[in-house]
Amino acid sequence: MKLLHFDDFRVGVLRGDEVVDVTELLADIPRTGPNDVMRGLIERFDSYRGKLEKAAAEGKGIPLASVRIRPPLPRPGAIVCMAVNYMEDGTLTEKPVINAFQKTPSAVIGQGDTMVLPDVPAHVFEGEAELALVIGKRASNVPAQKAKDYIFGYMNFIDGSARGLPAPNNSFFQVKSRATFAPIGPFLVTADEVPDPQNLRVRLWVNGTVKQDFNTSDMAHDIPTCIEWMSSVQTLEPGDILATGTNHRGLSSLQDGDKVELEVEGMGRLAFKVQDDLKRTWGRDTRLEHKEKGLDGPYTPQLTGKYSKAG
Repeated sequence: MKLLHFDDFRVGVLRGDEVVDVTELLADIPRTGPNDVMRGLIERFDSYRGKLEKAAAEGKGIPLASVRIRPPLPRPGAIVCMAVNYMEDGTLTEKPVINAFQKTPSAVIGQGDTMVLPDVPAHVFEGEAELALVIGKRASNVPAQKAKDYIFGYMNFIDGSARGLPAPNNSFFQVKSRATFAPIGPFLVTADEVPDPQNLRVRLWVNGTVKQDFNTSDMAHDIPTCIEWMSSVQTLEPGDILATGTNHRGLSSLQDGDKVELEVEGMGRLAFKVQDDLKRTWGRDTRLEHKEKGLDGPYTPQLTGKYSKAG
């Protein structure tokens, strides 16, 4: 089942190219904000599944193209992102040490929204294509062999990053948690529709050009291991997001006017725009292309605009 928010955060079930409004079926879930109903549904899904399936089969459909798709989890309780969790197409000789970081929930945006690049001296702005999982029930010290029981579903996730902000080694929060730096969606896909999350193609396009193209089979630490480790550090609650990392070789600059699209296999396609009021520019090479050209640094340099060394 594919769940979504649309228009004024009504809850829908996707049916082909239509959405079936199921908001009234969830009227007994307490709501004080736009995230509450979806989280409540996640917590109580077993008792609602039959009603939703019936509505999806028999209910009146609304053309998906006629609604505004909103983030499926507009204010999750937590966003946890795995750090350096890919073997980079098998080019790493050893697994990176397992690690993660928090991303501010207020950074979430959704389908058709705009990532705004802030006025800060970043070396480059990047958007990392990732598969994210959504927690279905409270998870604390979960053993890897039981981890799948705690997964409600999956979705597309972008980890926006402002690289190289000063001071070195004291900047991870400001690199990752800027407003609009966490695009998600367009749908939340229940786990039963994803038989093997460890074998999904992940692709990211910038202005129609494929930049990232990799498979989740290349993870250094698989999803059960990530849940086991993360739940030993903090308790994860229903509706929390755990992003599983990216392959860095295809990362490239984001800049004003860009259209970015992400499609993790089976998750639909997430599209958003990029806005930079400073109109800065960078080269378009991916990190791999930059390296293959023998150029300095891990990513392409800024070419024009404020903070550019070129002036």
